[in-house]
Amino acid sequence: MQPVEKQHLKRPGIYLLPNLLTTAGLFAGFYAVIASMNNHFEPAAIAVFVAMICDGLDGRVARMTNTQSAFGAEYDSMADMVSFGMAPALIAYNWGLTELGKVGWLAAFIYCAAAALRLARFNTQVGVADKRYFQGLASPAAAALIAGMVWIGSMYQIDGNDISIMVAVLTTCAGLLMVSNFRYHSFKEVDWRSRVTFLTILLIVGVFVVVSVEPALVLFAAFLGYAASGPVITVYSVRKLKSEPVKADSKPQDSLETDEDE
Repeated sequence: MQPVEKQHLKRPGIYLLPNLLTTAGLFAGFYAVIASMNNHFEPAAIAVFVAMICDGLDGRVARMTNTQSAFGAEYDSMADMVSFGMAPALIAYNWGLTELGKVGWLAAFIYCAAAALRLARFNTQVGVADKRYFQGLASPAAAALIAGMVWIGSMYQIDGNDISIMVAVLTTCAGLLMVSNFRYHSFKEVDWRSRVTFLTILLIVGVFVVVSVEPALVLFAAFLGYAASGPVITVYSVRKLKSEPVKADSKPQDSLETDEDE
């Protein structure tokens, strides 16, 4: 008998580098909650953006170093729930929803529950859904909306309780967009290792310069535009699909018969 070749399977384990980045993101989300409880809203909002950076790096580092694991995926999902679910909801509540009473904490809960549902749906669609698009607003982008709003308010010394209705509406809308069926570009089809022109590098430098001038305002405007892009993309796609049968029906009868024969 010929010897059976053994398949070398990667053993399940806990890898240091990607999980270290996930832990850093979890710490940033936890710090954001503590800072908001002490009325330090600007560092709380910045901590959410730091968590976003860590969340964007851990998966890429895991793929680049071939250290992906089931543990890392589950740990990342739990950390995202803290950083992009609980933290933004509590920041919004502590900053501008306390004066609304039950309406305020219900708006915060809607956001928190929507983040949990969004993460659960994403985990069940891995490997099935189109990688080019997200179904519903991604939880980091929704968290950036809340954090950007609070950051702007802190910079311009705006009391969140003075605009509590606006805070409740934005928090609720961010939550509903997460569980919606609107399609959002994931930008996963971008090849980050491809060559680019010198003009592209200049544009990237220009973006960093613009962000550094007014980071809170620019980031909030960018993510607000991204949140609005989902309904626009979805409506455009639906209209495009509806127009296709009309074009087909507008063909001459003889051409239709030819197509059916073929």
